Amino acid sequence: MRYTFLEGSKDGCILIARILLMMLYVIFGWNKLVGFSGTVAYMATVGVPLPLVTAGIALFMEFVVGLAIVVGFYTRPLALLLAIYTVAAAVIGHQFWNMVDPDRAASMINFYKNVSIAGGLLLLCITGPGSYSIDKR
Repeated sequence: MRYTFLEGSKDGCILIARILLMMLYVIFGWNKLVGFSGTVAYMATVGVPLPLVTAGIALFMEFVVGLAIVVGFYTRPLALLLAIYTVAAAVIGHQFWNMVDPDRAASMINFYKNVSIAGGLLLLCITGPGSYSIDKR
């Protein structure tokens, strides 16, 4: 079956998908920016190495890369990079296999949320940004 009725709105749907995928990153990236010292402190409490550097990387990946994808700037390589970052964040930040309930259940949800978002980012990497993007100008 052909879905030709969607062809006319494909670029608009890709734009909406980019915005929806990046909402989480931009919002939490902004929170990291305005509360950077708190972000660094949190990174230290969870035991990540070099919490200042790690917080800076998280801020850049979530806020800067998130905004770049929203406007469609270097969409394919940045979507791939953000997918890798998202899976790494899931493995580092949501180790549900080392927990017991109720913490285990919440962490498992967040782990698989990250994995699912990474799948959407890979799809964006393959699909491209659509016509409503800086990449297409």
